[in-house]
Amino acid sequence: MIKLSGIEKRFDDNPVLKNINLTINEGSVTALIGPSGSGKSTLLRCINLLEIPQAGELTIGSEQIVFTGSPRVGRNDLKRIAGQTGMVFQNFQLFPHLTVIENITEGLIVVQKQSRDQARARAEALLEKVGMLHKRDAWPSTLSGGQQQRVAIARALAPSPRVLLCDEPTSALDPELAVEVVAVLRQLALEGTTMLMATHDLRLAANIANNVVFLEAGEIVESGTSRDIFTRAQKTRTRAFISTLTETLPDSWEI
Repeated sequence: MIKLSGIEKRFDDNPVLKNINLTINEGSVTALIGPSGSGKSTLLRCINLLEIPQAGELTIGSEQIVFTGSPRVGRNDLKRIAGQTGMVFQNFQLFPHLTVIENITEGLIVVQKQSRDQARARAEALLEKVGMLHKRDAWPSTLSGGQQQRVAIARALAPSPRVLLCDEPTSALDPELAVEVVAVLRQLALEGTTMLMATHDLRLAANIANNVVFLEAGEIVESGTSRDIFTRAQKTRTRAFISTLTETLPDSWEI
C-alpha cells in the first residue's frame, strides 16, 4: 500500500501541491488526470523523492518518511523509499551510451550488487515481457519512440519496485507508437502490477486504471473508481474536464 498524508509542495512562494491525501492499494492502477500545471508530475516526483515535499507523510509498504521542511533527505531515507519505486519518464531517458540490455543491467549490478549473470537473466526476462528481447544489443538511438519507452518500462521494473510510477508514458509518442506502450501497460495491469500514472490521455486512464484522481491547481478535486469518475462524476469541474473524452469507453460501461 502507498499512502500520502497531508503532502504539501511549493516552489518558492508558489504552492503546487496542497494537502494531498491519497491511498493506493497494492495491485491497483491509479491514474492522475487534470489540466497542465495541476501537480500530477510533481506528485509522482514527490513519491520517489526526486522532489522533497515541505510537509506531510509518505508510506510505501512498511517504510514511512515524515517531511519536516528540510530541502534534503538522508541517504538512508532516499535508499529505503526511492528504492521501492520504479519511474517511467515522458521522454524515456535511456542512457545513450549503453545498449538496451546494458540500460537495464547497469542499475542491478551497480546499485543492487547483482552478478552480471543474474542481472542479464533478469533483463532478458523483462525485455521478453515487453516484446523487446530481439533488440537487447541495439543502441537506444536506433529504436522508435515506442520501443524506447518499452525498454524504459523494463528498466523501471528491473529492481522489482512496489509501485511503478508513469509520468505521461504515451504523450511523447504518435498514436501508432503509443499503442505499443499501452499494450504493455495493460498487460502489467492485468498481472497485478501496482501503478500510479499521470496522464493527459483519458482513454488510457479509462481503459487501464482501476481508480482515477482528478487534480487541479495542486488539489484533489475528486477521486473514485474509473467507472464512477468517467460516467457519473459528482463535481461540475470534473465533468467539464472529462467531457473531452471523445473515444469509446470500455464496452461494459454505460453513460
